Amino acid sequence: MFDHCLYFNTTALARQLERQWTVAFKPFDLTPPQAFMLRAVLDKPGLLQREIASALVISRPTATRALDGLAAKQLIERRASERDGRELHIYPTSAAQEIHAALNEASGRVTRRLKKLLGEDAFVDTVSKVRGVRSALK
Repeated sequence: MFDHCLYFNTTALARQLERQWTVAFKPFDLTPPQAFMLRAVLDKPGLLQREIASALVISRPTATRALDGLAAKQLIERRASERDGRELHIYPTSAAQEIHAALNEASGRVTRRLKKLLGEDAFVDTVSKVRGVRSALK
């Protein structure tokens, strides 16, 4: 019925992928959005909250809620910017540093499983095309 509907198919795909990454990040007591955000913070400590929101293509309030969750788990800390006290830089805590490799490995396992199911070329092509569509719709 909706075979040619971009919305239906991408939303259905998103739900399936959400389940995959939910299982992967459950041992860390993190949701997929929290885990991807933490991975971004670990990759680039000191990003501003707005830079994280932009990198993850989410709204600033959504980023703030996810960061609040990470702060409650004592995985990130916010530090006021010396340039503008209203801006906050985000840094991983030592607890976050301790799970960094395991978090990346958990995500990598999901990616490897998907590449095996779809085939390397199809996986890379699909990600590229979805990114292209996403960019075109901005």
